[in-house]
Amino acid sequence: MPPAEQHATPLSGIGEIAHAPGVFATTHWSVVLEAQGESPAAQEALEKLCRTYWRPIYGFVRRQGVGAEDAEDLTQGFFALLLERKDLNTVRKEKGRLRSYLLTSVKHFLTDESRHAMALKRGKGQRLIPFDGIREGERIDPEYCDRLTADQIYERRWAFTVLEQVMARLREEYRSAGNVRFFDQMKKMLMDEPDRQSQAQIASEFDMTENAVKQAFYRFRQRYQTLLREEIAHTVATPSDIEDELRHLILVVRA
Repeated sequence: MPPAEQHATPLSGIGEIAHAPGVFATTHWSVVLEAQGESPAAQEALEKLCRTYWRPIYGFVRRQGVGAEDAEDLTQGFFALLLERKDLNTVRKEKGRLRSYLLTSVKHFLTDESRHAMALKRGKGQRLIPFDGIREGERIDPEYCDRLTADQIYERRWAFTVLEQVMARLREEYRSAGNVRFFDQMKKMLMDEPDRQSQAQIASEFDMTENAVKQAFYRFRQRYQTLLREEIAHTVATPSDIEDELRHLILVVRA
């Protein structure tokens, strides 16, 4: 795993989820593709899509040899077209998965010269999504990125984006309960970080028994897996796709 992503992914927390109980609700993917007219639900789903998936799309565009500034403008323009529903019907559903749909869509988008030019123009005037820190992230391990294809960069950034969303949701749950410090310790254990404390040390710090810490970590890990399944469920069209998409994410992260 490249230096930029060391300790960023709790493989111990996602490696045994393939047969967990099913979770499925109305998805952002299905809302976006099936909503009629200009419903608030569809617009909200599109805006979340833009906020969540700009890094995978931007990484894909950059790997095509596009300069940083033009890639930013193209990414902004691509999502601007999505928000205006001018690019949602150009690609068939790709096995009902948002990941595949967006990748195919951006490939079509980049080969369409008129859309390409329109996106560059629109991108310069719109800041729909943040690019702060993206270039710094690219500098962490450029040689590693150079060894990956554009599709591989897209897949890895997609996978890590999903995992970051999951961890952010879990942190918010602990923050709401006033347990951020405890969350930080559980997260270090889950990610097997080198500076993690032992269960005995955590027990001492929080005035708990070691067995209570062990049980708390078990619940933390289970909740992480549940939230991961929910996050994946938001990106597929049917419940039957969840398991395959989870397996694919694990393979991408482990690559």
